[in-house]
Amino acid sequence: MISYRPFWETLNKRNISTYELIYRQGISANTIYRMKHDAPITTKTLNELCFILNCAVSDIIEYQKECE
Repeated sequence: MISYRPFWETLNKRNISTYELIYRQGISANTIYRMKHDAPITTKTLNELCFILNCAVSDIIEYQKECE
């Protein structure tokens, strides 16, 4: 399962709010909602977030094995 836990940590470290991503950077509120619920986002969006935050993909997503 893909987790966005690193994304929230990256935002926190850089003192960037979701408000800023939505209203200043043009990331859709639906994208933020989807990330809060660990729902899929596009690689295009992932690329945009990496560009905006000047970070690596690993600073936004991580893979977690699901318990069976």
